[in-house]
Amino acid sequence: MAVLVVNAGSSSLKVAVFDEGLREVLGGRVTEIGGAAARVEVGPLVGARVVADHAAALALCFEAMEEAGVPVASLRAAGHRVVHGGAALVAPCRVTEAVLAEVEACVPLAPLHNPANLTGMRALARVAPELPQFASFDTAFHATVPDVARRYALPAEAEALGLRRYGFHGISYAALVRKVQGMASGELPERILAFHLGNGASACAIVGGRSVATTMGYSPLDGLTMGTRTGEIDGNAVLRLAELFGVAGAGRILNRESGLLGLGGASDMRALRRAVAGAGPAAEAARFALAHFCYWAVRHGGSLIAAMGGLDAVCFTGGIGENDAGVRAEILRGLGFAGVEFDEAANAGGATVLHPEGARVAVRIVAAEEERQIAMEAMQVMAGGL
Repeated sequence: MAVLVVNAGSSSLKVAVFDEGLREVLGGRVTEIGGAAARVEVGPLVGARVVADHAAALALCFEAMEEAGVPVASLRAAGHRVVHGGAALVAPCRVTEAVLAEVEACVPLAPLHNPANLTGMRALARVAPELPQFASFDTAFHATVPDVARRYALPAEAEALGLRRYGFHGISYAALVRKVQGMASGELPERILAFHLGNGASACAIVGGRSVATTMGYSPLDGLTMGTRTGEIDGNAVLRLAELFGVAGAGRILNRESGLLGLGGASDMRALRRAVAGAGPAAEAARFALAHFCYWAVRHGGSLIAAMGGLDAVCFTGGIGENDAGVRAEILRGLGFAGVEFDEAANAGGATVLHPEGARVAVRIVAAEEERQIAMEAMQVMAGGL
């Protein structure tokens, strides 16, 4: 049994195929869909192509699968990443018309993501109408967050509009819990502070394998400093931006022009590292951006430790979390007050285990496995295991 995993963006499509043992047998992406510079990189199919829409992109993915010896006929299911499931969709499920309607209803909550997720599901239904489709939701892992942590201090009529903390990166955190349990011989640390650090960044307090608090809120804008998003910001500052630049302009600034980009001139951590090695104002701005990123990770981390009543493990995942030893070191030093110790050499070398022998708090790097998690959840729903 093979499972196709689809992660659809507004002009891109990432795919991966997993066999019944959850081994990835094919992966790739189609970018700039609908544009003049569309490109396919799926298995043996690499190069510029005319790709009119997501259905055409999926057809090319199927062509690549056939060429790679992974016949479309071997597919038994497709799993999709959906960013926002709202209050109703809190577990992986089969895609039905009712589920599509719920995802559609969440478009105002995730206007940059859910429309693309819907496009992927509908395009696949056109290309392979008999293939069962399943959805995993980035918000679902946080359905266990208690009301006191979920609700904003707003009147009931405002909360009824869906204004609440949802949390995101849930598929990544679910995969992290599964992998850490395997690393620890089945003994999952009771209280885990998990950092998903990438262009989008968040942290999560996980107790007994369940989310009890997280930094992202109503949208993926809140919390940590990110590549182009502000992270936490006063609501009145948002209103002032809207007064000056209009709602659309404020949204652009907050989501696309802020964060590391706004502070340091680049949204990519590697570019900031290169800038820091230089001199002058650009180097100073990059240095400040890095400091801001780490400071707010530590500060929010302390809040999440308080929500858990202590700390047993710190885990890093995501592109920055897995690959930037300097960021990890700065955050771990900042968490020293909570009993965190780490091996400098192990961290510099990117080892899986970063804590010294006998340390009270475990520290680990956990490779992100969102696509594999989606495939696994699709298989479990099919088998009746979820």
